[in-house]
Amino acid sequence: MIVNAWNNGAHSRNGSGYGFRVHPADRDEYFKKEWDKILVEIDGEAEPVEVTIPVEAFWSEAGKELSCQAVGRWMRRTGLAPWGKGNAPVFVLDQVEENRFRVGKARKGGKAM
Repeated sequence: MIVNAWNNGAHSRNGSGYGFRVHPADRDEYFKKEWDKILVEIDGEAEPVEVTIPVEAFWSEAGKELSCQAVGRWMRRTGLAPWGKGNAPVFVLDQVEENRFRVGKARKGGKAM
């Protein structure tokens, strides 16, 4: 699935407030409502990163963001964040198994949604 980088507007140097925006159709296809977290394999990280799913918000009509400080640190370390308005990187998020995903290379300035 294709996901956009997401930020809560703060662009914190410690990585907080960063994550991914998942299209609702992909959320419905690849995620399960009973999950309260997913694991994301990221290049350069020895272990998968645990991303908490804010269950009520994520499954609401407006909800589709997953945030994680470790993801934000990775985005900043690799030069993918911060980004200019309307120029968020786009990633491929592949499901490896159940609630485990692998994030692929990004395109800067792409539009997934």
